[in-house]
Formats: sequence, structure tokens, C-alpha cells
Amino acid sequence: MDKQANITDLTTLMARFTSYIGKRLPTDVTEKLGELRTKEVNFLAKEVYESMRANQEAADTLDRPSCQDTGVIQYFLTAGARFPLLGELESILLNATLGATKEGPLRHNAVETFVEKNTGTNTGSKIPWLDWDIVPDDDSVTIDVYMAGGGCTLPGKATVLMPGQGYEGVAEFVFDVVTSRGVNACPPLLVGVGVSTSAETAARLSKKAILRPVNSRHPSDNAALMEELLTEGLNELGLGPQGLTGNNSVMGVNIESSARHPSTIGVAVSTGCWAHRRGRIKINADFSWEVLSHEGFTL
Repeated sequence: MDKQANITDLTTLMARFTSYIGKRLPTDVTEKLGELRTKEVNFLAKEVYESMRANQEAADTLDRPSCQDTGVIQYFLTAGARFPLLGELESILLNATLGATKEGPLRHNAVETFVEKNTGTNTGSKIPWLDWDIVPDDDSVTIDVYMAGGGCTLPGKATVLMPGQGYEGVAEFVFDVVTSRGVNACPPLLVGVGVSTSAETAARLSKKAILRPVNSRHPSDNAALMEELLTEGLNELGLGPQGLTGNNSVMGVNIESSARHPSTIGVAVSTGCWAHRRGRIKINADFSWEVLSHEGFTL
């Protein structure tokens, strides 16, 4: 098969996968929502969870987006340096976004900054957003697709703490963000926390955190303990589904971290709503592929 045929096929695959994740939640999120629903004792909260379940069932059956806000499309690539179409991936994902917008269909959400004009295509300057990690001596690419909706993006915040504030300062910042704006993001939330040197590195890590599975665990025991404690503490707030009170405020808290300068603690929070629309697909050098986030996807 020639190069152009491979480009066409990969574009079609990514357009359909992007459209697909707008209609069907990843398996781990679906299972977590089911778990929270069974544990809920508040009558109104149980009804809201049931409405969420019915909404997802209808979206799947009718093949329609599960939320009217299909977000701004973001792709996070972990790409092998020897992947055959590495140089073409940017244009492939641009055209995949155009295809998904028609096929989904996806609401037009890309507004050119300072022009204040909707492009009508879900593409624009630097959109779809691409975030790259290049892996030496590898020939595959793993792509995380994320739909950054307005509500779930709204609480996002980053800052740099004084070193004396320590990890207590990190926890306080997370609580401040969730208590001030978390209800706007349609709880229960998946909370991503980035801890690094500066505002921008922490922010990138916080988004990486919400791409991880809900029940995943930081490899550091100390960080994993902080994930558990933050989850427990935020659930004590009792925001409940859609912020209408209930047993839980969050599906979980994921932390991503890097080494940092000794004089600063950069911290950032990103949140995913209950309809946390993300997907992960691995594409091999021979263009065979495997979906890692959803069960049942077919091209």
C-alpha cells in the first residue's frame, strides 16, 4: 500500500475514533459512574445518576454526541521517532478533526482569539491542539483524544507556590479550585493535578493526569497517598452529581509530577466532567491498531 493510501486510511480512522468518543464514554469512566451510582443514598443524586446512565445509553443507541458541548479537540501523542508517518501526523489530525466535525456531528467550538469569529470547522490557529512526546527507538504512536468542553475546562488554574507552603499548599490550592468553580464542570469530576517547577509545566502535567484511567495510581507511594487523601477530602464536600449534593464530588484525583526547582512549587488543576470524553488508540508501524480506552469500537 502506498504512502498516500496510508495517510487516507489513518485520517479516516482518527476521524471516526474522534467522533466515536464524543458519543461513548471510556470503559473506566462508565464503570466508575456505575460504582458511584450504586453507593449513593441521596434520592435526588440517585435520580441524577440514573439520568446520566440513560443519557449515555441513548447516545450509544442513537449514535449521537452524549453532550451538546463537544469541546475543542486536543490530541496528545506519544510518538515513536521511527513511526512511518510521523511528519504527516499534524495534517492527518487536522483533517481527522474536519471529518469528525461532519461525521459526529460535532458542534462548532473553535473561535479565533481576538477575531471573535467561529471558524465553523472546529479547526483554527493551533487547533486541534497537539501535544507531543517523542520516544526514541520506537515505531508506533499512541494518541489520546480529548474533547475540552467549556464547563470542564472552566475550573482550570495554575500558580507557583512559595516553597514554604509545601504539599499542604498544593492541597489547599486544589480545594480552592474545586470549591470555587468545580460545580461548573458537572460533577462528579476527574481532577488532574500537576506539580512541577512553573505554571506552564504544572498545567501540562495536570492535563496529562486526566488522560490517565480513573483508578490508576501514581508510581510514587507518597504521591499516591496524596491522590487518595485528596479524593477522600473532596468527596467530603458532598457536591454530588451535577452539584446537587450527594456522597461524592469526584471520580478520583490523578497527580502527575516532575522534578522541580528547590525554590518553587508549580501547581495546576485540570478537571474532567462526568461525561469525560477521552479515548486512547495505539497505531503500529504496519498501521494495525488497537483501541485501549473503549470496548467495541470498529472502523
